[in-house]
Amino acid sequence: MDIPRWKDVLEAHVRISSLVNHTPVFTCSTINRFTGSEIFFKCENFQKTGSFKYRGASNAVFSLNADDARAGVATHSSGNHAAALALAASKRGIPAHIVMPDTSPRVKKDAVASYGAEITFCAPLLEARESSLRNVAERTGAAFIHPYNNPKVISGQATAAKEFLEETQKPDIILVPVGGGGLLSGTAITAANMSPGIMVIGAEPKNADDAYRSFKTGVLQPPLKPNTIADGLLTSLSPLTFEIIRKNVYDIFCAGEESIIRAMRLIWERMKLITEPSSAVALAVVLENKEFFTGKKIGIILTGGNVDLGHLPFTRTG
Repeated sequence: MDIPRWKDVLEAHVRISSLVNHTPVFTCSTINRFTGSEIFFKCENFQKTGSFKYRGASNAVFSLNADDARAGVATHSSGNHAAALALAASKRGIPAHIVMPDTSPRVKKDAVASYGAEITFCAPLLEARESSLRNVAERTGAAFIHPYNNPKVISGQATAAKEFLEETQKPDIILVPVGGGGLLSGTAITAANMSPGIMVIGAEPKNADDAYRSFKTGVLQPPLKPNTIADGLLTSLSPLTFEIIRKNVYDIFCAGEESIIRAMRLIWERMKLITEPSSAVALAVVLENKEFFTGKKIGIILTGGNVDLGHLPFTRTG
């Protein structure tokens, strides 16, 4: 599978510009004071379907030729890519077939259903996702759109960082949550072409640290029973995203569960923004590593805002 080139990102941005929201960049003086940094938040929680995933899904769906699109699209996802693909398919007028873990948050299940997708539930294991998806693909003939191991998806995700760098002064660091690595890969490609020298850093939960272990060892590592509130980051790097990250990312930092909850609460209380736990991991990394980030100008992509409002975690930290 070919690594996306800068021309692919530029083409993706033209292709999806009328489909996606051009999301704002916000700052917060209180959070800057807490961290000793100057942070700019690219608010993809305001993206359609509530996450950056709509960028990659739209680019992939609208890149299909008519023959490949006729039977629709299919994927497996814990929620955000599922919703994004379902809406993108709806906009193109083709079916969407989604395999979701039965443990996915209710808000994400409801969103996918509301966009008209056919949902197949499975056990919360990668093997179960993949076997269920094979059955769906054989039955429907739908085109598989992987959540991140897909050059069109990565090119679409890269447009978030492109917008960010076009409207802000060059930061020292861009900090991006990492699960499967599609957004981190795309961000690294964008930064390398628009502002070489920016440190692109991944942010990952300590309780789901396979990307960190892969990056440090140079060998793609399997997940080891991940268990984190950041449910959107439970996926693992793919060969394609690992190759891009290994060559273009400066480092990957991890944050604990209490820091993730604290960061999420800070964003809600101080910025009045609804963000999901996965989205807060980047700020959690800053909170846990102040000595590294103090005095730096940092761009953070707030990846999504799809939260089950009936099960907020804030009471765990008082």
